[in-house]
Amino acid sequence: MDVWQHEMTREQAAGAATDGHRAGEVTPAGAAWLASACPYPRSTLSLWQARPWAPAVLPCGSAFDVVNVPAVFGRRMLDRLWEEGPGSGPVAVHRGRMLLFAAPGTAQRLPALLNWEEWGGTSPALLCHGTGDAVTVPPLRSPTPRGQALGAARWMVAPDTRSPWLPGPEVMLWACVRATRAASAATVQVSISPPADQDAKVYDVSRRR
Repeated sequence: MDVWQHEMTREQAAGAATDGHRAGEVTPAGAAWLASACPYPRSTLSLWQARPWAPAVLPCGSAFDVVNVPAVFGRRMLDRLWEEGPGSGPVAVHRGRMLLFAAPGTAQRLPALLNWEEWGGTSPALLCHGTGDAVTVPPLRSPTPRGQALGAARWMVAPDTRSPWLPGPEVMLWACVRATRAASAATVQVSISPPADQDAKVYDVSRRR
């Protein structure tokens, strides 16, 4: 039995309560989509089957581009996309940054659109990864909480299909502008209570276009 069959059997035995996978777990179809970005997809999948808890480096520009933003600003973008917009593509967190997967070509057009709209100087610096770039993606399977290092790479919205919907440059521009406005309007709130664990938020991938 390979790792995919084992994981699906374990989920079925546990009786997944969400009628689908959790937002932080990559499905076999999602893994196939990620691997399609590589020159040798089958070899990549074989490596992942042997080491599903290891991160991987994937090239951008063919299956996807990536918009790389500071984690707090990325959280605002993600909230805008899910609460007011069409949802998002896959999203990961790595080394204090948020990686928003976008349609190929976004990395080339988004900076120009931000400058055209005169928002380039007001939003945090965006790193757009496209053709010729590569990004480190989180493991397909998260380690146990006890074995997970603080700040370790993880999926917030995991790939779950071979053909995920990916936002284009116009959608990402809209999310950047909304997130910038939200940051400008934010007020400092003092509380004696510990803040809620925002990382626990789950996005309903069934809404994604």
